[in-house]
Amino acid sequence: MRRPPPREPVTAYLGLGANLGQPEATVRAARRAVGALPEVRETAFSSLYRSAPLGPPDQPDYVNAVMAVVTRRAPLDLLDALQAVEAAFGRVRDGVRWGPRSLDLDLLLYGREIIAEARLTVPHPGLSEREFVLYPLYEIAPDLDIPGLGPLVELVRRCPRRGLTVIGEA
Repeated sequence: MRRPPPREPVTAYLGLGANLGQPEATVRAARRAVGALPEVRETAFSSLYRSAPLGPPDQPDYVNAVMAVVTRRAPLDLLDALQAVEAAFGRVRDGVRWGPRSLDLDLLLYGREIIAEARLTVPHPGLSEREFVLYPLYEIAPDLDIPGLGPLVELVRRCPRRGLTVIGEA
């Protein structure tokens, strides 16, 4: 059987978040776990940010960050690897939308690709309105142009911080 040729390296941006247990420690540990994945190399990592939960208000605040990686993994393969990391950190997909999470890893951007598949939408839906994604992303890639959405600087300019605060370095 012939193997497909290796993919060209792509820069992908990942959102990390947690609000159960020790979320700061979890995000830091998840950074190491993602960086240790085969064919994934970290190139930048934002500060840690505290944000109010997007979903039900009766849950703790989130700790969020954004990570840039270079990878040769295909988008769905990368998604599967990220979901395996989530599972290793105790993430249970119980169908509760925007509920509390031990770890949430999102594939925000994958190069310049626009992906619309049953399991994956890139750019990540809601990216343009979520301060807990836009501000950390802007911190590590201020000149980024989001496929289908435009310059990141413009998206940040239109998005209020809504209490988002920097809480430390990762």
